[in-house]
Amino acid sequence: MFTLAVETGEDWWEVEALYDLCFAPGREALSSYRLRDGVDPVAGLSLVARDVDGILAGAIRYWPVKIGDVKALLLGPVAVHPTHQGEGLGGLLIEDSLSRAAPLGWERVMLVGDAPYYRRFGFEKLADVVMPPPTNPERVLGRALVDGSWEDIAGDVESAAG
Repeated sequence: MFTLAVETGEDWWEVEALYDLCFAPGREALSSYRLRDGVDPVAGLSLVARDVDGILAGAIRYWPVKIGDVKALLLGPVAVHPTHQGEGLGGLLIEDSLSRAAPLGWERVMLVGDAPYYRRFGFEKLADVVMPPPTNPERVLGRALVDGSWEDIAGDVESAAG
């Protein structure tokens, strides 16, 4: 059993430690991190999951980005502590957080990830949306939170800060 809550400033270091544990060294050198520089995570969508003892078991964050004049959410990172992997917690974090996004006015979400995994959550390849290099274009995926919200969206993904 897990308790989900919106991430607060008090959770920040613990979440960063979880990301360090779950991802390879140098994760912050990825192009997706350049889109996050100088930008706060989206309030109300970045979540933490704690087990019955209150220990951090998983976390997910979202960032605002833009493609031309169109805003989108950038999902990630999402991580589950190794002791809880395979329990469905990653899926719970993804689905719960996405259910909160449309009511907050978000129409579309994207990520860089493994298509076979994320397809189960409604993500599909975004053929005309380009992440900064060296991102593999096959891993650029999107999900419409509002029907048709990815139609005719094309171009480079840019930071919401710039």
